[in-house]
Amino acid sequence: MTLSADTLLPAPFTDWFASRGWSARPHQLAMVEKGLAGEDALLVAPTGGGKTLAGFLPSLIELSQRVRVEGDLASVHTLYISPLKALAVDVERNLLTPVREMGLDIAIESRTGDTNQAKRARQRLAPPDILLTTPEQLALFCAWEGSREYFRDLRCVVIDEIHAIHGSKRGDLLSLGLARLRAFAPRMRSVGLSATVNDPAAIRGWLSDKGDAIVFGQSGAPPELDVLLSENRVPWAGHTAQHAMQEVYDTIKTANTALVFVNTRWQAEFAFQELWRLNDDGLPIALHHGSLAAEQRRKVEAMMTRGQLRAVVCTSTLDLGIDWGSVDLVIQLAAPKGSSRLVQRIGRANHRLDEPSRAVLVPASRFEMLECQAAVEAVMEAAHDGEPLRSGARDVLAQHVMGVACAEPFDLEDLYDEVRTAAPYRDLSWEDWEQVVDFVSTGGYALKTYDRYRRLIRGRDGLWRARTRETVARHRMNVGAIVTAQTLSVRVGGRRGGRKIGETEESYFENLDIGDSFVFAGEIWRFEGVEGTSAFVSRTSDAEAKVPSWGGSRIPISSHLAARVRRLMHDRDAWRRLPLDVQEWLGAQDEHSGIPALDDLLVETFQRGRKHFMVCYPYEGRLAHATLAMLLTRRLDRAGVAPIGYLANDYAVCIWSMRSMADLDFDDLFQQDMLGDDLETWLDESFMMKRAFKEAAQISGLIERRMPGHEKTGRQVTFSADLIYDTLRRHDPEHLLLKCAREDAARGLLDVARLGDLLSRVRGKIRVYNLSKVSPFAVPLLMEIGKERSPGTSAAEMMLDEAALIEEAMS
Repeated sequence: MTLSADTLLPAPFTDWFASRGWSARPHQLAMVEKGLAGEDALLVAPTGGGKTLAGFLPSLIELSQRVRVEGDLASVHTLYISPLKALAVDVERNLLTPVREMGLDIAIESRTGDTNQAKRARQRLAPPDILLTTPEQLALFCAWEGSREYFRDLRCVVIDEIHAIHGSKRGDLLSLGLARLRAFAPRMRSVGLSATVNDPAAIRGWLSDKGDAIVFGQSGAPPELDVLLSENRVPWAGHTAQHAMQEVYDTIKTANTALVFVNTRWQAEFAFQELWRLNDDGLPIALHHGSLAAEQRRKVEAMMTRGQLRAVVCTSTLDLGIDWGSVDLVIQLAAPKGSSRLVQRIGRANHRLDEPSRAVLVPASRFEMLECQAAVEAVMEAAHDGEPLRSGARDVLAQHVMGVACAEPFDLEDLYDEVRTAAPYRDLSWEDWEQVVDFVSTGGYALKTYDRYRRLIRGRDGLWRARTRETVARHRMNVGAIVTAQTLSVRVGGRRGGRKIGETEESYFENLDIGDSFVFAGEIWRFEGVEGTSAFVSRTSDAEAKVPSWGGSRIPISSHLAARVRRLMHDRDAWRRLPLDVQEWLGAQDEHSGIPALDDLLVETFQRGRKHFMVCYPYEGRLAHATLAMLLTRRLDRAGVAPIGYLANDYAVCIWSMRSMADLDFDDLFQQDMLGDDLETWLDESFMMKRAFKEAAQISGLIERRMPGHEKTGRQVTFSADLIYDTLRRHDPEHLLLKCAREDAARGLLDVARLGDLLSRVRGKIRVYNLSKVSPFAVPLLMEIGKERSPGTSAAEMMLDEAALIEEAMS
């Protein structure tokens, strides 16, 4: 029986809703009912529907009705976990408002990587009733000596934006942390919140194995979505949308406050500079991305809270759950790469259920126009994409085992039983468990003679514990499952210290000489040099300053959205929803070659100049395409066509060679067996295995970036990882970390599973056109070749006359 608000909510709560002119929504009341009954629950509700308040209402009611006993030690009642630091801080601000207005005696605080040491120390001695934090901080909590006592009275864990974290190594680490909390506080209930869940039952199972409660919120007003066309045309190629910046700026002027979302930090810096160049009106426009110093990010967030900014150019750092009432427009610059990501970003505008969110998409090219149109239609149909459930990573498990040992001695069988209550590790075998613990205690067979890799010891009581205090300190300094490229702190001022303005990858500074100027944090700097882990800069002005490019930051198009693009191209009636020049482009492609069908693979060959080209259009994302291109070039080399380069983007693969590829057996060329010996051989030779190994070694704790008293440089970490990798390959090929590296390379760096699905889907359905000239679809690929340095070919050699190329394709 569903109870009414008057029955479920105490008087202060019903009065507060009434004072705001609101009434509690059905899904909020349902969450109160579940919470007061002690049940776990997943809430799926649209942005602006009050789902965060719904997650907290049972806790607020319990805390408002508690009876304080003098002398009782303070403890955490509710733990809120967010995938973003900014979101945790934003929720703290928003949650304090009803608590203050109702006069409730409830302490609420946030704790993230940006929280100062004094506040952290105080929170450990006097914890708040509700603590808002991140998965990394939870892992750090689990490595405290007093963690069991600290969380003894924990009654609820709320995981916000659960869809954004469950299918990753951060999700594995969080799931292990939740298993630990359940061992500390058996009465604890788990709550998950999301607006974009494609498989609620699966995520509900990841959250908890108790019950099956899923609460759905009512639908809100449909968003108002537009696709911006600059002078009614769409560029053939590109990814910056520079052609439309004037229109973007003019659109910003129509809004109260706009969020301009981009997909990479490079694009954020570039777009900010372009908008600032056009900003004759002196609009307050800011920049926000993960490489900026924490102080600068907090300053931007505070100005947004006060409504002092007209626009913020931002990356995914602001696309989850942030609620700024002044934001009434979202601009997605370039393609969104996923419908769920677009829904999240759109929801930042008019963060209210009953009012439509307003958003504008700005495609940077014709292929992106197709993607933007498919994404808009997916959003209007409430069709979400999502990550599949995964088995837990064993390098993450190794880190968790070490964290448990830092907190207290553990029994091998008891901890095994506890770990298997975490959803990603439910099928963990005893043999794999023993290998993980042996790795943490000895480093594995080939490393056990080295004393520094011995981190666990087994006492006479049969319990496992951390070996030394130094081991514990080193672990706590390196907690987390996010491994970014090695970075340098960017500092302005004197060499001794200097104010930190952010951080960038070491590789960028390798391309700069002292005295060069570059754009960072929205300003222009002169590079003064590198000392240790810091790059020093000074202010300057230079119209030709470089814009830094961060490697590995491009997001591949989701499988769900890619399938919708294929359907859009295949449905000729749907072309009428596209701009005229894009319709003409599709029509010319259909006339000169063909349009990819839903389940086949279109392959084109043609000659241009002295080079022979093969282009295929799988629409399976950048990572899968790059892997396909590398494997195809190996086969083409054996076939004697002398491949000399390739280019892969989200939509297509282009390979060029010295000899014709027209007479090849393409069914044989695209056989699935390329994922066997060809892949294994290539992996053995590839830098990607070393890269994956380095990341697994850091997550597992075998290699530490941060050490008490100093920090290793990226070169030092890479040198150590490469040395250990080569040693293990020779002497211990079945080592745990080699297995982890192979799994990670196949899943994260190469997208082998998606490539396997592609090859299976198109088996026997490869449609080949041997053309006399370049096709309209191939033109954007050839335009990119000169702009992105490709293997085996200089940029100068491949520069093409774009106008002549277009005329040739469309004639």
